[in-house]
Amino acid sequence: MEQSRAESRTAPTAVSPAAVPAVGSSVPPAPRTPRRAETAVRGEHTHSEPPAPKVVPHRHSVRDQILQALRAALLSGELAPGEVYSAPALAERFGVSPTPVREAMQLLVSEGAVETVPNRGFRVARHSPRDLAELTEVRALLEVPAVLALARTLPAEHWAQLRPLADDTWQAAACGDHTAYAETDRAFHRALLELTGNRQLVAVAEDVQRRAHLSALRASPAPRTTDLLAEAADHLALLDALTDQDFPAVERLVRGHF
Repeated sequence: MEQSRAESRTAPTAVSPAAVPAVGSSVPPAPRTPRRAETAVRGEHTHSEPPAPKVVPHRHSVRDQILQALRAALLSGELAPGEVYSAPALAERFGVSPTPVREAMQLLVSEGAVETVPNRGFRVARHSPRDLAELTEVRALLEVPAVLALARTLPAEHWAQLRPLADDTWQAAACGDHTAYAETDRAFHRALLELTGNRQLVAVAEDVQRRAHLSALRASPAPRTTDLLAEAADHLALLDALTDQDFPAVERLVRGHF
């Protein structure tokens, strides 16, 4: 009988599967109970502690993966302009539930890449030469003054840290990989504008650049490898001009790059 009681006291408590975070989820450690509560002695007055907040794991990793896959499909032309795609059909293609697909598509709606079609799904947006011209003008208004200000304030040796990113754009261009080039080009411009310390500028400029890339593919024939190499060469030439503090060349290269 005593042995049974001892076993009952030491038996592990079953853990509900719902209490175990999913594999890969990012869960911060639970807050520790203050040592005062652990070491309180008899007769000492202690205040009851409020219950610890529930830990909610991040649930956006699947949506973000789907978003990246959809962006790549838009850039490659796999998702064609004017075509309507339903969330359940895309979810079946990706092997996920429709919910993260719908969430990713709503983000693409906010970027102007797709349009909502009630009771049907999402239509890939068409882009005209006028759309591209307007986005190019907006990019120039955002980036030219910012880069010129950086050119006048940052020391010459500061630009070496961006050269690996410029090399990445060259490698992607040499392979003729339009999707990889779009990503490496965006990474270069984002890192360049991050030097301003203005987070809002970085976010707005990246959104405009993403729209412009997609508009360029929709409004004109796909660029050839030689075209991509010429754009990638602009990055390297810009870094040389920034290092030399050649302000006219900096402005010319930034304006002509869009």
